[in-house]
Amino acid sequence: MSHTLYQASVQRVQRCDLAVPGANPEMFEKALNSGADFVFLDLEDAVAPDDKTKARKLVIEAINDLDWKARGITLSVRINGLDTQYMVRDVVDLVEQAGHKIDTILVPKVGVYADVYMVEAMLNQLELQQNLHNKIGIEALIETALGMANVEDIARNGASGRLEALHFGVADYAASTRARTTNIGGLNPDYPGDQWHAALSRMTVACRAYGLRPIDGPFGDIKDPASYLLAARRAAALGVEGKWAIHPSQIALANEVFTPPAAEVEKAHRILTALKEAAAQGKGAATLDGRMIDAASEKMANNIVNTVAAIKNKK
Repeated sequence: MSHTLYQASVQRVQRCDLAVPGANPEMFEKALNSGADFVFLDLEDAVAPDDKTKARKLVIEAINDLDWKARGITLSVRINGLDTQYMVRDVVDLVEQAGHKIDTILVPKVGVYADVYMVEAMLNQLELQQNLHNKIGIEALIETALGMANVEDIARNGASGRLEALHFGVADYAASTRARTTNIGGLNPDYPGDQWHAALSRMTVACRAYGLRPIDGPFGDIKDPASYLLAARRAAALGVEGKWAIHPSQIALANEVFTPPAAEVEKAHRILTALKEAAAQGKGAATLDGRMIDAASEKMANNIVNTVAAIKNKK
């Protein structure tokens, strides 16, 4: 094991991240009772330019008026991009008027680490100004070719500050790379496999190297739950921690995939028990169900056991 280790600074359960348009207040209370681990109130793509100011006010009211913590929800807000005239006022108004109830800020279209640093510097100043005792985290959307080209640098530099998670924004990423598709998160039948595998895997490795949570983004066809499940399972197999839901019907699907199944949990406990018994006999490895298990098996089993414990503690 290397002497250089990056541990996660904040532990959160993020199996499902529900996207809620900021200009649609009738959806806020539904999100409150949705069963999602995370909710992000969206000021960016889900809001038309003429509604940006109105949406910001509605989101601030929803943050203050609804008891998100009582439902076990981690509350985030997706601000507008750094290249827009809305971003500064988004951050300032959110922190000044509702900063004590915001868990994270989701920054879209992050291309270089400096994008994260800009938001972090603003949060540092605003938290001091408001005398806030909670530290607002940052999550970054990797959804451009530039962002993916710099994903390791973003993760490495951000890990020492407020950065907690990276999200794969497949739609804008497809547009940025000029991928031959018009589906959001779906597979292209002309491609022999999963065309998003390499990008999602690269982002996941960067996250795991530097103690961040990797989160898969949206799946656009809400009438195709089978394909949503397929995409979620492929992400989970890579080590991704959760996935967006752009419709309430996708929440249970995400929770199902990113909650370790009972059989997997039971096997993890059996692995830990077998290795403990082997250690008592002075052995570093053991055999379970005809297969060799060792220290690496123990780490994998602990990942499962710890995930289940975190989910139970959230409830």
